[in-house]
Amino acid sequence: MRCPFCAHDDSQVKDSRPTEDSTSIRRRRQCSSCGARFTTFERVQLREVTVVKSGDRRQPFERSKLEQSIALACRKRDVPQERIDQLVSGIQRQVETAGEAEIASQRIGEMVMDGLRGLDSVAYIRFASVYRDFSEARDFEEFASTVQEAAANERG
Repeated sequence: MRCPFCAHDDSQVKDSRPTEDSTSIRRRRQCSSCGARFTTFERVQLREVTVVKSGDRRQPFERSKLEQSIALACRKRDVPQERIDQLVSGIQRQVETAGEAEIASQRIGEMVMDGLRGLDSVAYIRFASVYRDFSEARDFEEFASTVQEAAANERG
C-alpha cells in the first residue's frame, strides 16, 4: 500500500480488525520509509457494476459517490456516522447482489430515498430536492407535506 505522506510503495500492517458493522476490515499501517501511520479499509466487492445515467451515459459504480451524497444530505443532522455507513453498505450490497451488470442511476436514487426516509426526514427532503430537481419553494412544501402525512399515518 502506497504511503499517503511520502508515496513510498511499502508499508506494514500493524493492526487489523473488522469494523463495527463487519462489512470491512480496518487496517493500521506504518510506512517503512518515513514511519508515518495511516488507516486503510478493505471491503468485499462482489462484482463490477455499471451505472446507467441519463442520456445513456455509463460509469462504474463507486461507493465513495454514494457515501458523499448521503453524507451531504445528513450534514449537520444528528445522524451517527455508523448509521450512514450501514445505509451505504446496505445499498452497495443490494446493487452488487442484484445479479445485473448494469443498474439505472434512478434505481440507486430510489434506494437512497427509501433508506433516508427511515433515517432522518430532513436528510430525506434534502436528498429529494436534488434527486427530484425541485425548482421552487412550492416543490419543497408539497413534498414536505407528503412526508408529514406519511409520518402521521405510521404513528396513528
